[in-house]
Amino acid sequence: MKKYFVILPVLFLIYFCTLDYSNDEEQTEEIVENPKEEEKIQEVSVSYDGVKLSMTINDYVTQVLACEMPASFNLEALKAGAVAIRTFYLYKSESVNNYVATSGDQCFVDENGMHEKWGNEYSKYYSIIKSAVDETSNEYLSYDGEVIESFYFSLSNGYTENLENVFSEKRPYLVSVSSSWDKNVSSYINNITLSKTDFLNKLKLKYSENIDINIISKSSTGRINKISVNDNTFKGTEFRTLLGLRSTDFDISIDGEVVSITTRGYGH
Repeated sequence: MKKYFVILPVLFLIYFCTLDYSNDEEQTEEIVENPKEEEKIQEVSVSYDGVKLSMTINDYVTQVLACEMPASFNLEALKAGAVAIRTFYLYKSESVNNYVATSGDQCFVDENGMHEKWGNEYSKYYSIIKSAVDETSNEYLSYDGEVIESFYFSLSNGYTENLENVFSEKRPYLVSVSSSWDKNVSSYINNITLSKTDFLNKLKLKYSENIDINIISKSSTGRINKISVNDNTFKGTEFRTLLGLRSTDFDISIDGEVVSITTRGYGH
Protein backbone atom coordinates (compact mmCIF):
# COMPACT_ATOMS: atom_id res chain seq x y z
CA MET A 1 0.00 0.00 0.00
CA LYS A 2 1.23 3.43 -0.87
CA LYS A 3 1.33 6.16 1.70
CA TYR A 4 -2.41 6.76 1.90
CA PHE A 5 -4.09 7.28 5.23
CA VAL A 6 -7.51 6.10 6.24
CA ILE A 7 -10.34 8.56 6.53
CA LEU A 8 -12.86 7.60 9.16
CA PRO A 9 -16.08 6.43 7.51
CA VAL A 10 -18.22 9.37 8.56
CA LEU A 11 -18.15 11.12 5.21
CA PHE A 12 -20.72 9.04 3.37
CA LEU A 13 -22.70 11.06 2.02
CA ILE A 14 -25.48 13.48 1.17
CA TYR A 15 -27.15 12.26 -2.04
CA PHE A 16 -24.22 10.28 -3.34
CA CYS A 17 -22.54 7.24 -1.88
CA THR A 18 -24.39 5.62 1.00
CA LEU A 19 -22.29 2.91 2.57
CA ASP A 20 -22.59 1.59 6.12
CA TYR A 21 -19.69 0.69 8.34
CA SER A 22 -21.55 0.07 11.60
CA ASN A 23 -22.00 -3.56 12.60
CA ASP A 24 -21.22 -5.93 15.43
CA GLU A 25 -17.82 -6.97 14.11
CA GLU A 26 -14.79 -5.19 15.49
CA GLN A 27 -13.18 -2.82 12.99
CA THR A 28 -9.64 -1.55 13.08
CA GLU A 29 -8.66 1.70 11.44
CA GLU A 30 -5.31 3.39 11.04
CA ILE A 31 -4.25 6.96 10.51
CA VAL A 32 -0.68 7.64 9.46
CA GLU A 33 1.05 9.86 12.05
CA ASN A 34 2.27 12.37 9.47
CA PRO A 35 -0.21 12.60 6.57
CA LYS A 36 1.65 15.61 5.15
CA GLU A 37 4.68 13.50 4.35
CA GLU A 38 5.30 13.62 0.64
CA GLU A 39 3.80 10.57 -1.02
CA LYS A 40 5.35 8.56 -3.78
CA ILE A 41 3.39 9.35 -6.92
CA GLN A 42 1.32 6.38 -8.01
CA GLU A 43 0.85 6.16 -11.76
CA VAL A 44 -2.60 5.13 -12.94
CA SER A 45 -3.16 3.46 -16.31
CA VAL A 46 -6.43 4.37 -17.99
CA SER A 47 -7.96 3.09 -21.23
CA TYR A 48 -10.26 5.79 -22.62
CA ASP A 49 -11.76 5.88 -26.12
CA GLY A 50 -9.25 3.28 -27.22
CA VAL A 51 -6.25 5.30 -26.01
CA LYS A 52 -4.10 4.23 -23.07
CA LEU A 53 -3.28 7.12 -20.73
CA SER A 54 -0.94 7.40 -17.74
CA MET A 55 -1.48 9.89 -14.92
CA THR A 56 -1.15 10.38 -11.16
CA ILE A 57 -3.90 8.98 -8.98
CA ASN A 58 -5.11 12.47 -8.03
CA ASP A 59 -5.44 13.44 -11.70
CA TYR A 60 -7.39 10.22 -12.26
CA VAL A 61 -9.71 10.89 -9.31
CA THR A 62 -10.25 14.45 -10.59
CA GLN A 63 -11.34 13.25 -14.02
CA VAL A 64 -13.61 10.54 -12.59
CA LEU A 65 -15.19 12.94 -10.10
CA ALA A 66 -15.83 15.44 -12.91
CA CYS A 67 -17.75 12.70 -14.70
CA GLU A 68 -19.52 11.09 -11.75
CA MET A 69 -20.83 14.14 -9.87
CA PRO A 70 -22.09 17.62 -10.72
CA ALA A 71 -19.41 20.18 -9.86
CA SER A 72 -22.17 22.36 -8.38
CA PHE A 73 -22.61 19.93 -5.46
CA ASN A 74 -21.57 20.91 -1.95
CA LEU A 75 -17.80 20.68 -1.52
CA GLU A 76 -18.13 18.15 1.33
CA ALA A 77 -20.20 15.87 -0.91
CA LEU A 78 -17.56 16.17 -3.63
CA LYS A 79 -14.81 15.37 -1.11
CA ALA A 80 -16.67 12.24 -0.01
CA GLY A 81 -17.05 11.33 -3.66
CA ALA A 82 -13.33 11.73 -4.21
CA VAL A 83 -12.61 9.37 -1.30
CA ALA A 84 -15.04 6.77 -2.67
CA ILE A 85 -13.49 7.00 -6.15
CA ARG A 86 -9.93 6.72 -4.87
CA THR A 87 -10.90 3.79 -2.65
CA PHE A 88 -12.60 1.98 -5.53
CA TYR A 89 -9.49 2.37 -7.69
CA LEU A 90 -7.14 1.17 -4.94
CA TYR A 91 -9.31 -1.91 -4.33
CA LYS A 92 -9.31 -2.79 -8.02
CA SER A 93 -5.58 -2.18 -8.42
CA GLU A 94 -4.87 -4.49 -5.48
CA SER A 95 -7.27 -7.17 -6.72
CA VAL A 96 -6.35 -7.26 -10.42
CA ASN A 97 -2.84 -7.75 -11.78
CA ASN A 98 -1.73 -4.92 -14.08
CA TYR A 99 -5.11 -3.27 -13.63
CA VAL A 100 -6.07 -0.70 -16.27
CA ALA A 101 -8.99 1.57 -15.33
CA THR A 102 -11.79 1.98 -17.85
CA SER A 103 -15.05 3.92 -17.97
CA GLY A 104 -16.76 0.56 -17.42
CA ASP A 105 -15.55 0.65 -13.80
CA GLN A 106 -15.90 4.35 -13.06
CA CYS A 107 -17.11 7.11 -15.36
CA PHE A 108 -14.16 9.05 -16.80
CA VAL A 109 -13.89 12.29 -18.78
CA ASP A 110 -10.74 13.79 -20.27
CA GLU A 111 -9.85 17.49 -20.39
CA ASN A 112 -11.64 18.01 -23.70
CA GLY A 113 -14.73 16.41 -22.21
CA MET A 114 -14.60 18.71 -19.19
CA HIS A 115 -14.34 21.76 -21.46
CA GLU A 116 -17.34 20.50 -23.43
CA LYS A 117 -19.30 19.77 -20.25
CA TRP A 118 -18.66 23.05 -18.46
CA GLY A 119 -18.09 25.46 -21.36
CA ASN A 120 -17.27 28.98 -20.19
CA GLU A 121 -17.38 27.84 -16.57
CA TYR A 122 -14.59 25.30 -17.03
CA SER A 123 -12.08 27.16 -14.84
CA LYS A 124 -14.61 27.63 -12.03
CA TYR A 125 -15.80 24.03 -11.92
CA TYR A 126 -12.40 22.45 -12.52
CA SER A 127 -11.06 24.42 -9.54
CA ILE A 128 -13.89 23.12 -7.33
CA ILE A 129 -13.38 19.51 -8.37
CA LYS A 130 -9.60 19.80 -8.00
CA SER A 131 -10.00 21.27 -4.50
CA ALA A 132 -12.17 18.33 -3.42
CA VAL A 133 -9.51 15.90 -4.65
CA ASP A 134 -6.52 17.78 -3.23
CA GLU A 135 -8.16 18.25 0.18
CA THR A 136 -8.67 14.48 0.44
CA SER A 137 -5.33 13.50 -1.07
CA ASN A 138 -4.07 10.14 0.29
CA GLU A 139 -7.43 9.36 1.92
CA TYR A 140 -9.25 6.07 1.38
CA LEU A 141 -11.67 3.83 3.26
CA SER A 142 -10.74 0.55 4.93
CA TYR A 143 -12.34 -2.23 6.97
CA ASP A 144 -10.19 -4.31 9.33
CA GLY A 145 -7.07 -2.82 7.76
CA GLU A 146 -8.02 -3.67 4.17
CA VAL A 147 -9.16 -1.32 1.42
CA ILE A 148 -12.91 -1.72 0.93
CA GLU A 149 -14.81 -2.18 -2.32
CA SER A 150 -16.50 1.20 -2.30
CA PHE A 151 -19.61 0.88 -4.43
CA TYR A 152 -21.53 4.14 -4.62
CA PHE A 153 -24.69 5.41 -6.23
CA SER A 154 -26.82 8.53 -6.57
CA LEU A 155 -29.97 8.25 -4.46
CA SER A 156 -31.56 5.54 -2.31
CA ASN A 157 -35.24 4.72 -1.91
CA GLY A 158 -34.96 5.56 1.79
CA TYR A 159 -32.65 2.64 2.61
CA THR A 160 -29.31 1.54 1.23
CA GLU A 161 -29.25 -2.04 -0.04
CA ASN A 162 -27.40 -5.15 1.09
CA LEU A 163 -24.66 -5.88 -1.44
CA GLU A 164 -25.79 -9.47 -2.03
CA ASN A 165 -29.13 -8.24 -3.36
CA VAL A 166 -27.30 -6.45 -6.16
CA PHE A 167 -24.05 -8.29 -6.87
CA SER A 168 -24.74 -11.73 -5.31
CA GLU A 169 -21.93 -11.50 -2.75
CA LYS A 170 -21.70 -10.23 0.81
CA ARG A 171 -19.48 -7.60 2.40
CA PRO A 172 -19.75 -6.92 6.16
CA TYR A 173 -19.45 -3.18 5.54
CA LEU A 174 -22.07 -3.03 2.75
CA VAL A 175 -25.31 -3.66 4.62
CA SER A 176 -28.61 -1.81 4.57
CA VAL A 177 -29.12 1.31 6.69
CA SER A 178 -31.77 4.00 6.77
CA SER A 179 -31.26 6.97 4.45
CA SER A 180 -34.64 8.62 4.87
CA TRP A 181 -33.49 12.11 3.82
CA ASP A 182 -33.18 10.87 0.23
CA LYS A 183 -36.96 11.01 0.01
CA ASN A 184 -36.77 14.80 0.17
CA VAL A 185 -34.77 15.09 -3.06
CA SER A 186 -36.74 16.42 -6.02
CA SER A 187 -35.62 13.57 -8.29
CA TYR A 188 -36.61 10.86 -5.79
CA ILE A 189 -39.70 9.88 -7.82
CA ASN A 190 -39.41 9.22 -11.56
CA ASN A 191 -42.14 8.21 -14.01
CA ILE A 192 -41.79 6.66 -17.45
CA THR A 193 -44.33 5.36 -19.95
CA LEU A 194 -43.91 2.74 -22.66
CA SER A 195 -46.19 1.19 -25.22
CA LYS A 196 -46.97 -2.49 -24.66
CA THR A 197 -44.93 -3.29 -27.75
CA ASP A 198 -41.84 -1.42 -26.50
CA PHE A 199 -42.24 -2.88 -23.01
CA LEU A 200 -42.28 -6.47 -24.27
CA ASN A 201 -39.56 -5.84 -26.87
CA LYS A 202 -37.20 -4.48 -24.25
CA LEU A 203 -37.82 -7.60 -22.17
CA LYS A 204 -37.23 -9.75 -25.29
CA LEU A 205 -40.73 -11.20 -25.02
CA LYS A 206 -43.32 -11.93 -27.72
CA TYR A 207 -46.12 -9.43 -28.13
CA SER A 208 -49.33 -10.22 -26.28
CA GLU A 209 -52.52 -8.23 -25.75
CA ASN A 210 -52.62 -9.51 -22.19
CA ILE A 211 -49.65 -8.75 -19.93
CA ASP A 212 -49.63 -10.59 -16.63
CA ILE A 213 -47.17 -9.07 -14.14
CA ASN A 214 -46.41 -10.70 -10.79
CA ILE A 215 -44.02 -9.42 -8.10
CA ILE A 216 -42.46 -12.65 -6.79
CA SER A 217 -40.26 -11.26 -4.01
CA LYS A 218 -38.88 -8.06 -2.54
CA SER A 219 -35.87 -7.32 -0.37
CA SER A 220 -36.26 -5.95 3.15
CA THR A 221 -35.71 -2.46 1.71
CA GLY A 222 -38.74 -2.69 -0.62
CA ARG A 223 -36.74 -3.30 -3.80
CA ILE A 224 -37.89 -6.00 -6.18
CA ASN A 225 -35.76 -9.16 -6.17
CA LYS A 226 -37.80 -11.19 -8.65
CA ILE A 227 -40.64 -10.36 -11.01
CA SER A 228 -42.47 -12.34 -13.69
CA VAL A 229 -44.04 -11.08 -16.91
CA ASN A 230 -46.23 -13.55 -18.79
CA ASP A 231 -44.61 -16.44 -16.87
CA ASN A 232 -41.06 -15.25 -17.64
CA THR A 233 -39.06 -14.60 -14.46
CA PHE A 234 -36.51 -11.79 -14.16
CA LYS A 235 -34.19 -10.69 -11.38
CA GLY A 236 -35.05 -7.17 -10.30
CA THR A 237 -31.61 -5.92 -11.36
CA GLU A 238 -31.98 -7.54 -14.79
CA PHE A 239 -35.47 -6.07 -15.21
CA ARG A 240 -34.16 -2.64 -14.29
CA THR A 241 -31.31 -2.87 -16.82
CA LEU A 242 -33.48 -4.11 -19.68
CA LEU A 243 -36.00 -1.29 -19.21
CA GLY A 244 -33.46 1.40 -18.29
CA LEU A 245 -35.12 2.07 -14.93
CA ARG A 246 -33.52 4.26 -12.27
CA SER A 247 -34.17 1.80 -9.45
CA THR A 248 -35.45 -1.68 -8.57
CA ASP A 249 -38.02 -0.07 -6.26
CA PHE A 250 -40.86 0.47 -8.70
CA ASP A 251 -44.60 0.13 -9.37
CA ILE A 252 -46.10 -0.87 -12.73
CA SER A 253 -49.57 -0.20 -14.09
CA ILE A 254 -51.15 -0.85 -17.50
CA ASP A 255 -53.86 1.32 -19.03
CA GLY A 256 -54.90 0.26 -22.51
CA GLU A 257 -51.74 0.17 -24.64
CA VAL A 258 -49.63 2.15 -22.16
CA VAL A 259 -47.35 0.71 -19.47
CA SER A 260 -46.52 3.20 -16.69
CA ILE A 261 -43.60 2.65 -14.30
CA THR A 262 -42.86 4.74 -11.20
CA THR A 263 -39.44 4.35 -9.56
CA ARG A 264 -38.12 5.56 -6.20
CA GLY A 265 -34.43 6.44 -5.85
CA TYR A 266 -31.68 6.29 -8.45
CA GLY A 267 -28.98 3.65 -8.64
CA HIS A 268 -28.19 0.21 -7.31
